[in-house]
Amino acid sequence: MSEKLSAWDGRVRPSTFEEYSRKYEEFFVMTRRDGIIELRMHTDGGPFRHSWVGHNAWHQAWAEIGNDPENEVLIITGTGDRWHTGDPAELWHTPFPEWSTDSQLKMYGDMLKLLENIVFGVDIPTIAAVNGPGTHCEFATACDITLCVEDADFFDPHFMGGGVPGDGMGLTLQHTIGTKRASYYMYTGEPIDGPTALRLGLVNEVQPRENLLPRAWEIAEMMMARPRASRRLTHAIAGRPWKRALVDDLGFHAAHQLWGMAIGEAGQLDKLRQMAGRFRGPQEGPTSEE
Repeated sequence: MSEKLSAWDGRVRPSTFEEYSRKYEEFFVMTRRDGIIELRMHTDGGPFRHSWVGHNAWHQAWAEIGNDPENEVLIITGTGDRWHTGDPAELWHTPFPEWSTDSQLKMYGDMLKLLENIVFGVDIPTIAAVNGPGTHCEFATACDITLCVEDADFFDPHFMGGGVPGDGMGLTLQHTIGTKRASYYMYTGEPIDGPTALRLGLVNEVQPRENLLPRAWEIAEMMMARPRASRRLTHAIAGRPWKRALVDDLGFHAAHQLWGMAIGEAGQLDKLRQMAGRFRGPQEGPTSEE
C-alpha cells in the first residue's frame, strides 16, 4: 500500500485513460485532447446497440472517468445517425419474473447507478451531443449542456410498451419540461424531435449533424479557457438540482418500474414488438419472431 500511495502524491492511483479506454472499448471510442475527454458510444463501429452488459458498462465508465484528475470536460455522443439502437425482443426474451433474484437486484443497481454515477461521480462540466434518435437519453438530458440534431427522438417508451417509466427518462422530463408536459409524454410515448426539445427546454441547441460534435468541442474548449476551479465549482452549481432530484425520486421511480415488471402481466413483449421500429436503426430488419 505504501508504494501505491507514494506513487501518486500520497494518494491511491486511479485508473489511467489508457487503462479504462481499453477496458470499455467494446462500448465507447474514447478520445482525450487537452483535458477534454470524448466518449462516443458504439457497437462494432456502428451505432450503439443496447444490451444489458452495455447498460452495466455505462455507469462503471462514468465512475472511472470521474476518478481521473486528468479529465477536465466530458463530451458524450453516439456513432453515425443514431444515438442508440436495439431490439426489445432480444432484451426481454426471458420475462423479468423468471430472472434470478441476483439478476433482478443487479438490474435495480444498474438503473440507479446509470444516473447516479454521472451526477454524483463526475465533478467536471458535461456536454451531451445527441446525434440521432434512440432511447436512454436520460443521462444526456442530465448533462450540464445538451445539444442535438433535428431528428433526435427523445421519448419514454415504457408505458406504451406496457411498463412503468421508472429508469430515468421520465424523471429527467419532469425536471426539464415540467410535470404536466412530462406526464403527457410519459403516457403517450410521443416523440420529441430536436426543435420541439429546444422549445420545451429539454436541450440547449439544435445543430446540423455535421456541426454537432464540432460545436460540442467548441463549447468544451471555451470552458477549458477558464480557470480549473471555476469549471468545477460551476459544474457543482449546475448539477445540484439533479442531485436533489435523484435523492428525492430516482429510487422511487426505479422500484416502481421493477415492481410493475415483476408482476409480469401478459402482453408486454407484444407491445414492445409493436414499437420495435422506434428502437432499431434503418439498417435493421424485423426479427424472426415478428
